[in-house]
Parts: sequence; structure tokens; C-alpha cells
Amino acid sequence: MPQNLVVRTYAPARRIIMGAALALLSALALYAAYELGRFDAGYDRMAVAQQRTELEVEIGRLEEMNRELRAKLADLETMRVGQARERAEVARTIGDLQAQVARQQQDLAFFRGIVTQGAASLGVKIQQLRIARSDTPGRYHVRITLVQSGRPDSVVSGALAVKLEGEAAGQAAAYDLAALTSDKQGELPFSFRYFENFDREIALPPGFAPERLTVVVRATRKGVTPLTQSFLWKVDAA
Repeated sequence: MPQNLVVRTYAPARRIIMGAALALLSALALYAAYELGRFDAGYDRMAVAQQRTELEVEIGRLEEMNRELRAKLADLETMRVGQARERAEVARTIGDLQAQVARQQQDLAFFRGIVTQGAASLGVKIQQLRIARSDTPGRYHVRITLVQSGRPDSVVSGALAVKLEGEAAGQAAAYDLAALTSDKQGELPFSFRYFENFDREIALPPGFAPERLTVVVRATRKGVTPLTQSFLWKVDAA
């Protein structure tokens, strides 16, 4: 007896397409419901997009302003540094000029002889006196140069004394070389034909304000008037 033949149609592609369509429709429905919900809540998509655009424009403007302010700040900083350097250079130039004027005034005082006695009879004069700061606070280097006046035809000998006068505690005070130096030497002997230099480091007493330095040069020969010369206390700027 012949059997009935049953033919079944199997279409997996159709099922896939139908499933994808249903998924897409579900997504669209969900998105429509989401948009409807936002619209019911007062959300305006176009207004939000316009507000975002305006905010982006404002952010760009503020960033541009920030860049301009930074550039101006850099220019002002450069100008400030340049002005500080110019002021320092001017101050240094003024200091150099003041030092030159002080040295010239001191040289002029040497040649004029502020207080000079017995230079002709002694045959010695003070050519130069310099006062410079030491590396130690409160200490100074005093440099004195003696030369023979006129034509040096023989060796001259003698001793040099120094007295520092000023003010301490509102009263006049004076100190000799022995009180100002560590070796307590009151006079410095000399013997030369042309010139001789003296360089002594002195320490100022605490609270003492120096005003003038008096140098006394005595010859070993009897009957010769000592040379006495006073100098204002001026410290070289260098």
C-alpha cells in the first residue's frame, strides 16, 4: 500500500528577517516612548541643541580671552624684568660714578694737603690713602703710600702713626693704631728712597662711628718737624 509523502517547507531566512524587523520595531517604539516622555516633561531638543551651541561659542570666546591675558601677562613680566635690570644697571652706574668722584676728591685733598705741616723739612709726603672694606664685618684695610718729595737722593727713615677720630655713645672718641690692630703695634717704621706702601687691617670698636683719619709721619733725624695730615673717613665703593 503506498505511503503518503508529506513535504514540509523550512525557511530560516524568513524567521531571521521577521525577528530583526520585530527587534527594530521594538527599538523604535522604545525610542518613541523615550522621546514622548521627555517631551511631556518639557524637554525641547532644539532648544537644548541651540543652548549647547551657544555654550560652545562662549567657551571658545573665554579660551581666546584667556590666551590674550596670558600673552599680556608674559609681556608685562618681560617688561618688569627689563625695568628691574635697567634700574640695577643705573644704580650700579651711579655707584661707580660716586666712587670715582670720591676718589677724585680724595686725590684732590692729597694734592692740596688738607692739614699739612713740615712736609718740606721732612722730605716725605703722603701720596695716597685708601680705605676698603674687609671680608670680615667691622674690619677695614687702610692703605697708605709715602713718597719722597722733590728729588730723592738719599734714603729717608722714620715711623708712621695713625689716629682714628670719631664719635661713640654721643661723645668724641679717638683710637691709635695699637688699639685698632691685632698686633697692638702703635707705629709703623719705614725706610725708603722713592716710596713705600703700608696696608693694615683695622677693627672698629663696637658703637664707634669714624669721621677722620690722621696720619703722623716722623723722621728719625732730630729737629725735623713731623708731617701731619688728616683725611675724611671715606670707604671705597669697590
